[in-house]
Amino acid sequence: MSRDLLLEIGTEEVPAHFMPGILAQLKENAAKTLKELRLSYEDIRTVGTPRRSALLVKGLADRQADVESENRGPSLAIAFDENEQPTKAAVGFARGQKIDPKDLIVKDGYVYAMVHEAGQETDGLLANVLPGLITGLNFPKNMRWADLDFKFVRPIRWIVALLDEKVIDFTVAEVKSGNRSRGHRFLGHEEFVIERATDYEGILKQEFIIVDQQERRELIRAQIEELAAAKGGRAEITEELLEEVVYLVEYPTALCGSFEEKYLQLPPETVITPMREHQRYFPVLDAAGKLMPLFITVRNGNREHLEIVQHGNERVLRARLADAQFFFDEDRKKPLEAYLEKLKTVVFQEGLGTIYDKSLRLEALAAFIGECIGALPEDIATARRAAKLAKADLVTGMVCEFTELQGIMGREYALLDGEGEATAAAIYEHYMPRFAGDELPATVAGRLVSLADKLDNMVATFSRGLIPTGSQDPFALRRQALGLVNSLLDAKCSLHLSAVVEKSMDLLGITDPATRLKLQSEVAEFIRLRLKNILSDAGIRYDVIDSVLEDVDDSYAVYLRAAAVNVEVGKDSMAKSIQAFVRVGNLAKNSASAQVDPALFVAPEETALYQAYTSAAAALESLIDGSDFTGALDAISDLAAPIDAFFAAVMVMDKQEAVKNNRLGLLKAITELVGQIADFSKIVQA
Repeated sequence: MSRDLLLEIGTEEVPAHFMPGILAQLKENAAKTLKELRLSYEDIRTVGTPRRSALLVKGLADRQADVESENRGPSLAIAFDENEQPTKAAVGFARGQKIDPKDLIVKDGYVYAMVHEAGQETDGLLANVLPGLITGLNFPKNMRWADLDFKFVRPIRWIVALLDEKVIDFTVAEVKSGNRSRGHRFLGHEEFVIERATDYEGILKQEFIIVDQQERRELIRAQIEELAAAKGGRAEITEELLEEVVYLVEYPTALCGSFEEKYLQLPPETVITPMREHQRYFPVLDAAGKLMPLFITVRNGNREHLEIVQHGNERVLRARLADAQFFFDEDRKKPLEAYLEKLKTVVFQEGLGTIYDKSLRLEALAAFIGECIGALPEDIATARRAAKLAKADLVTGMVCEFTELQGIMGREYALLDGEGEATAAAIYEHYMPRFAGDELPATVAGRLVSLADKLDNMVATFSRGLIPTGSQDPFALRRQALGLVNSLLDAKCSLHLSAVVEKSMDLLGITDPATRLKLQSEVAEFIRLRLKNILSDAGIRYDVIDSVLEDVDDSYAVYLRAAAVNVEVGKDSMAKSIQAFVRVGNLAKNSASAQVDPALFVAPEETALYQAYTSAAAALESLIDGSDFTGALDAISDLAAPIDAFFAAVMVMDKQEAVKNNRLGLLKAITELVGQIADFSKIVQA
């Protein structure tokens, strides 16, 4: 016989961005706990609204599964005496297993206890299990209330715990479980009874609560799209905003409002940002993708008095847009470049000057990177101009009021100043990617300024000893390092980061040799960890990743090497080569030098291997320069046969010191050559 379980945790309103994690955690913990208890079930899911998180288990077994176990005890030598009677060791073991000593089984030189554990009734287990599911939840932030020594995301107001129609009795934070829940704050009953667990979702709908978040999501989306279509437009629904709105309401009703058309003269982002980020409104676009003087929002309630709610939302947005218009008009009283002077009053980081100083560094560093990658002179010139102006909008009224518009207003003001589309685009793109999954810079100039900004941030912050540790990353350096590497890979751009770090340290005035060496090492290690994650996400084998990460100076080359090695190591033909390279590398550790003197060769196999080495070295140089790492692997694979012949014919550790060192030097040279592709000793072979 199976039963249905309901656990509802009723609270004050939980922040919307906490809810997905809470529901996922509750489901995961419940599934793990039920498995440990040997309680089978048909289905498990979690649903929730701002005021409740609920666990629903369908087809839960009414008792634990029985279990048979064979537990090993002491050896025969100490389990029985010379009269074959159980010793204290055997008796104690039997007592611990709750069986009679005569029931012990002898096998493999030990005594065993065959234990049958009968499953317990589910009802009796849940009273101890369910409180742990509540108290075991973790949150980004906790609260205390009343005089309780108990922390939770928000104060717990009620708990429903039902196994079919039976209440599971327990108490958490002085709240006793029961079968009474609460309806919508304004439309439902203050309290109502849930007779059976299976009634849960149905009875909540009667209380104006759509408890299933997926159902709310689709309902909200459909209502928004229907309203926009009725106005001849298309709602711009971002998944992030939709997710937030889903967890802000229990009974969603979408409504459409409007604002004065004069605000359409503002740059679209200055209207959309207050609308979306501050008011949780969805903008409406026409068929051409242009903003319409409309917005759609979602209320937590029904359609009664909808016009009053609409009017209130319009009034709030009108005030926001009036502020935007004011700041825009004030900002436009002088060109973007005029704001550079004000940057001299804004500190970048303690001991690292002002934002104005940073702008000067970006200008020089962007140009340097452009020269390193062979960018066109016009792109470098654009990057220099964009770098100079990139931070100017930070001190404009619009960005001070709406910080989300940094970079966006820089682009808009640059266009209005006649700076040109390329410069304006680079100003906007230099912040990219702003978050995980965001777009990467699309223009060369934008990429140059973006790389310069991220590297300057890393080197400057690292120079203060503020390297991210654990979950602490106040300057978002991990995201910036990921963005830097992804930008290089996306552009198929080879750039020696060590040279750029050197330039960055020059611009920061870091002159101490030990400090410079330390910073180079720290930046390389930071980039190495980001590359490791990127390669792993790309499906590269873990051992291949380890084999190519010794030198991460050129991120794009590392990626290409990893991709080529990942394909080749799976082929049977490569196995022999890897074995040969590993054997060479093991012996090469005994040599401090890769110097080779052909005059000291004794056996023809030495000469043949040396010739194969020089031929591979010549081929490898051009292949690596052309980023053809598949061809490079083919070239070094040709060394396998001469290596095997060499080891078959000569004794490397010859009695003559000069001959021995020369042979070790040849192996060292081969190891260094092959190491330009990968450290094959780290490849795991089947």
